[in-house]
Amino acid sequence: MSFKQVVVQVVRIRNVRSCPPPPRPVADVRDDYESTMTLSIRSGIHSEISWGLDRLCRLVHNEQFVFKSIPGVIDGLFDWPDDCDLLFSAPPDQARQRRYALESLFVLRNAALHEPNALELAAHSHTIPLILNALHNLDHTKDENVKHFCIIYQPHDDYCIITALTALFSNPANGAHLTFTSSALTASLRYLPLFVDKPLIDACLNYLYCHVSYPSMARAFLLHPEMPGVLRVLASLLLHEQLGLEKTFTLDKTGPIYTAPSTSQATRDHDLTKEELDSLVAEPEPQRCYDWMRSMFVAKMDGELTQVDFWNLYKDAFSPFAEQYPLLVASDVIKNVTNVFPQAQAMVLQGSVQRFVVRGVDRRKESAASERYRCQWDRSQCPEQPFASPSELFDHSDEFPCLWSSCPRPPLSKHALSLHVLTHLSSAQPSQKHPSQSDTITLPSENYPYPTETPTTRPPPPPRSTTITYEVPIADPPSTSLTALLVIRILFRTSFASADAAPRVDSDHFGFPGVVEDTDEPDTSDFADGGVSADEREGERRGRKAFVGIRTLLESVRIRDEALMGWVTEMVDEA
Repeated sequence: MSFKQVVVQVVRIRNVRSCPPPPRPVADVRDDYESTMTLSIRSGIHSEISWGLDRLCRLVHNEQFVFKSIPGVIDGLFDWPDDCDLLFSAPPDQARQRRYALESLFVLRNAALHEPNALELAAHSHTIPLILNALHNLDHTKDENVKHFCIIYQPHDDYCIITALTALFSNPANGAHLTFTSSALTASLRYLPLFVDKPLIDACLNYLYCHVSYPSMARAFLLHPEMPGVLRVLASLLLHEQLGLEKTFTLDKTGPIYTAPSTSQATRDHDLTKEELDSLVAEPEPQRCYDWMRSMFVAKMDGELTQVDFWNLYKDAFSPFAEQYPLLVASDVIKNVTNVFPQAQAMVLQGSVQRFVVRGVDRRKESAASERYRCQWDRSQCPEQPFASPSELFDHSDEFPCLWSSCPRPPLSKHALSLHVLTHLSSAQPSQKHPSQSDTITLPSENYPYPTETPTTRPPPPPRSTTITYEVPIADPPSTSLTALLVIRILFRTSFASADAAPRVDSDHFGFPGVVEDTDEPDTSDFADGGVSADEREGERRGRKAFVGIRTLLESVRIRDEALMGWVTEMVDEA
């Protein structure tokens, strides 16, 4: 080979080496990565299994994680829980297997929170067997399992109850398996009064509503021994949850109020005493008339007496002695008024009816308090003047038979009489008032006289305060209240469902007299009555009695929605 040929061959080799290699097909790294996790957790190699489960535990926190993107991963996750017989406190030789099982359950549980994954798990053949295997085959008698069950479920007992009840009532197909004495019903009734735990109350109410929604269950529930208490709890729940949904309104309808001091001193017109009358009878006229006027009257600018009353007072005082001491005529008595009281004068007031009056004088008044300790002995004929204190009056009354006014007490010993007389004496100290009692007296009108001798006969005065306070709901009740109301409504309709409580056909045709009914139909009232069993009638009787017991509670329920409030009003009226 010549030198030129060698050079050409070397150049060709260099060109081939300097050219880039042809492109190779690039594999999908993501597909390889996900398929690697499936192969890892099913490889049987501990390091690979740990790596795969650790990556899956991290990925399930992402909502974009779906089982469909990793074929076969669900089968791998079900392998470890199926093979693990002791999840809690496993021996050291099974600790790794237990960890794999718990991590697999963690992935399945978190992934199921995403709907596509939940549907995928629901359709998988291993899901239901795994749950049943955990419920039936796990040995609950072992101390290790019992201990960890207590640790896990005790702090979250309400969560377990809510989950169980929700699972029962959320699936309509479970209604066929309800019984009159189910444990779920017992749990619902037991936790129903826990108003502070809203999620638990909501689950209990929803289950109870689903339970009584079946007519046969509702009729059977009326015979339940806790039925009256349940109705009371439901009504109390309505009242409890309406507290923050109401606004208070106040309407003041108080009118004018007229009062007088309760401690005002009562007065009465002065009457001649026996001593005054004895001193006046023998005096010559007109001096007797003058002295009589000074004893009976006082000057008063706005005072006024009719002339007839003036003359009658004079005549009544001295007519018993007229044969020995003649009386003045009426005109002279009226004329003498100006001689005793210069500012007074007799006059005639014009009007529809003429009035003959004496203006400028008034009756002399004396305090009624001075009569408080007047002796009523000798059948109210004792001549002694009123005493200053009850002790002086007590010392004055020392005769053995009680002669106080009209007292019918038979004769007593001196000691017994001294005790009996105390019942006729007024206390020296006024009785204490209640702190809420006012110091004034309400009068029926502005110019009504007070005090009066007969206060019990006065017209009743208007109340001092006529403020009306009422509450109006301003928001709709929460869902728990609505569910409770539905349960109450169902039990009410069931309690009043018999023909005895239902409206019957009468002449008014249920309030529509113009309706013409078909009289050719056979009378089925006897059949309807006979179709109700004795237990159902007993249940209705108990239900009606229970609604009578909660009527007061229902009367306090207020709901903004008129239709719902109509339910409450109907139940109150029927009860």
